[in-house]
Amino acid sequence: MSITNQQVAGHAFLRQMYADSYFPDHVVDRGRAILLRLCERIEAEHPSDLETMYALAQAATEEFNRLEAEFEAAGSEIETVAREVIAEDFWFVASAYGFTDADVEELIATRDW
Repeated sequence: MSITNQQVAGHAFLRQMYADSYFPDHVVDRGRAILLRLCERIEAEHPSDLETMYALAQAATEEFNRLEAEFEAAGSEIETVAREVIAEDFWFVASAYGFTDADVEELIATRDW
């Protein structure tokens, strides 16, 4: 499925992580794919309320939790900069799909990074 939301389609996900050599591109690519799958799920399922949006975002957050091991294996980690970048992109996604009142901490409440 391709993204139909033009704001999302034109967004450079995890841009700051790609710009920092501390974060291996091949692992950041996997994080970007998680965010794009979240967008695809939102477009397919059309969540009608914030609680449903939170559930979708938290499922994607759990995928990021599993990605932490890959960052570590590549000599990196989801540290302060990465946490902020990832959180900002989760909020961007929620906002782009009309959930501008979403709480970023609730979007990523299932994180362990």
